[in-house]
Amino acid sequence: MISRTERTTGYAILTLFAVISLTPVLGILSTAFGKQGALGTGFSLPEGGLHWSNFADAWTRGHFGTYLGNSVLVAAVVVLATALLATLAGYAFGVMDFPFATPLFYLFVIGLTLPQEALVVPLYFDLRYVELTDTYWALILPQTAQSLAFGVFWMRAYFRGSARSVIEAARMDGASTWTTLWRVLVPMGRPAITTMIVITFMWTWNEFLMALVMVSEEGLRTVPLGLAFFQGQHASETSLLAAASVLIALPVVIVYVALQRRFIEGMLTGAVKE
Repeated sequence: MISRTERTTGYAILTLFAVISLTPVLGILSTAFGKQGALGTGFSLPEGGLHWSNFADAWTRGHFGTYLGNSVLVAAVVVLATALLATLAGYAFGVMDFPFATPLFYLFVIGLTLPQEALVVPLYFDLRYVELTDTYWALILPQTAQSLAFGVFWMRAYFRGSARSVIEAARMDGASTWTTLWRVLVPMGRPAITTMIVITFMWTWNEFLMALVMVSEEGLRTVPLGLAFFQGQHASETSLLAAASVLIALPVVIVYVALQRRFIEGMLTGAVKE
């Protein structure tokens, strides 16, 4: 039984960390709504009310409509491919018995330990050799491979923790391996799958180095890369930079808020256990 003092202390600590986390966000929002050309930044109140036009100006002058479309396309393909392939591979490694299963799984795990900076240059020359640089595939394929390392590890942990009695009952009822996966385990594992999807989306959306190296055409830039060029052109216009940052971060916030319940459930439990 949690005492009243413990509950109060817990809420106080959570409130403190919430204030610490929200302080930079409030500073960015205050700057984004400020008057263009004003010297005040941070937590000063905007002069003359809220300047919503900053967002329209940043959107138009920074060509963020094009960059946003590129990021949505890349993120959607990477997330869908990762979710499908990681689910299939995780099920194979977590439930099925086949030769060389353990070495193959650890081959995926190695992908979690390799720094991206050590791979991006040789990867660039490989993709240039097959004429894939300056294409969407130069962004999609490497990021899918990177996300699969985590996705396979995560989904294998879920499938290994799934109730064996449920799997055995499905097999006794005549369910095939395919039916057991898609009609029994996948519906049960929605929190774990949602967590993987949210994390993969955030990684893909915020990816900067891969886009910087693989893409030179302006029409293929993603939003983080577009923001970097926008910052170089408008370094002294803090209101526009803050507005552009809010526009870029907004899709991630929307996805997290929409899926937060299953995301937190997947982080806390990850699997249905006996």
